[in-house]
Amino acid sequence: MAGPLSGLRVLDFSRILAGPWAAQTMADLGAEVIKIERRGTGDDTRLWGPPFITAEDGREIPDAAYFHCANRGKKSLTLDLASEKGQEIVRRLAATSDILVENYKRGGLARYRLDYESLRTVNPGLVYCSITGFGQTGPYADRAGYDFLIQAMGGLMSITGERDDLPGGGPQKVGVAVTDVLTGLYTAIAALAAVRERETTGQGKHIDMALFDVAVASTANQAMNYLVTGEAPGRMGNGHPNVVPYQSFATSDGHVVVAVGNDSQFARFCEAGGRPDLAGDERFRTNAGRVEHRDALIPALAEMMLARTQDEWIAALEAVGVPCGPINDLRRIFADPQAVARGLRMELPHSEAGSVPGVANPIRYVGEPHDYPGGAPALGEHTEEVLGGLLGMDEDEIAVLREDGVV
Repeated sequence: MAGPLSGLRVLDFSRILAGPWAAQTMADLGAEVIKIERRGTGDDTRLWGPPFITAEDGREIPDAAYFHCANRGKKSLTLDLASEKGQEIVRRLAATSDILVENYKRGGLARYRLDYESLRTVNPGLVYCSITGFGQTGPYADRAGYDFLIQAMGGLMSITGERDDLPGGGPQKVGVAVTDVLTGLYTAIAALAAVRERETTGQGKHIDMALFDVAVASTANQAMNYLVTGEAPGRMGNGHPNVVPYQSFATSDGHVVVAVGNDSQFARFCEAGGRPDLAGDERFRTNAGRVEHRDALIPALAEMMLARTQDEWIAALEAVGVPCGPINDLRRIFADPQAVARGLRMELPHSEAGSVPGVANPIRYVGEPHDYPGGAPALGEHTEEVLGGLLGMDEDEIAVLREDGVV
């Protein structure tokens, strides 16, 4: 079943996570994505293991699990971009493509004449997405940028982790490369918007995506809190700067997250816990009051939560419509009946492993099955298909390219 982006062709020159995530999102939605990789090694994350993918017979395949999280549904073409023939192949592909995604350092592809200004001469409608740590302009434009560094410089680590004066206090990064993932999503949105505009103008665009910009933008309400007050927010552990109680609590045998979103939920929470007096306290009647008197309220709630088990609290709070839940590890997540019902774990075919597990794309169109074009490709798996099928090269031409080390 063709996806909504069927008919779009994307050239993916990116590595690691942000760019591959953008291109994978478009592949999931039906675009044809051709991943251009270095001969011999390919995307860096193919080697970012263990763990590595294993074949049905138990043999280890030299592709890390990391690579498979961001490259499903793509065709892999190995290419030497330093060669004239390799550059000419890219130009021919770009001439019939809609979107190009790259994350070279600023100007990195210009030396091969594969930058936006060069490729727009062969395809004025090409939407060219450049992803860097700090963007194409500004004093940091030539710096390399990795997610961990960007989480620090972009403000996320200043608001993540416990306060310095508490056990385990200090700045923490998010447990996944969140600025890479978010940059990938913003890139896909920007690219598709540019394709839509091209229908009117006939012209493509050069999209300048910076991990730093995305990190700052993703501070969301925390950034607005600062801009309105002039006071930089600090780390609050699992607490929320604008809503109380909205955090995790220890129970007698584990932890539960309680997310009280309004005053009536707070009243029901206290009633279920046998402490209606807290909801009746003038200091805690409204969310604004609870935020102001957080230090008085939270210890009382923490003591209340210790009186029951995790399961007892979840049952009691769900019964009265107070949002709550356990802190699951990944083993529990994929065994959770909700995750099972939603099909969040899936198996996709792989040319060497037979099949590999994966996490489903969360985009769903009601009443329509989500058909994936396949798992992540083996290195260079589609070289002959792309050169022969798209560019019309015969076997002898491709053989010469191989002998010359171009592909």
